[in-house]
Amino acid sequence: MKNFRKPKKAAGAESRYRRHRRLVRIGQALMAAGALVAISHWIAHLAATGQGPSLTEDIFIGYPTGGLLILIGAVLAGRTETKKR
Repeated sequence: MKNFRKPKKAAGAESRYRRHRRLVRIGQALMAAGALVAISHWIAHLAATGQGPSLTEDIFIGYPTGGLLILIGAVLAGRTETKKR
């Protein structure tokens, strides 16, 4: 039986750079989204009516989600550019 798959082309420097920049921008966007989640949760705690987020929202939705998004975004945005081998 013949193999009809085309061999993979070696990734050029330009495509590696574009992929790296895309991952950095995605990481920055995730960090911004995490900051927005944390800030909106903090604002919800400052509600003038005295009715802030419930306990489950505090444990699962508010600060942990914001922190997790910031952490994942920082890992992606902090990647070093791939070196030529």
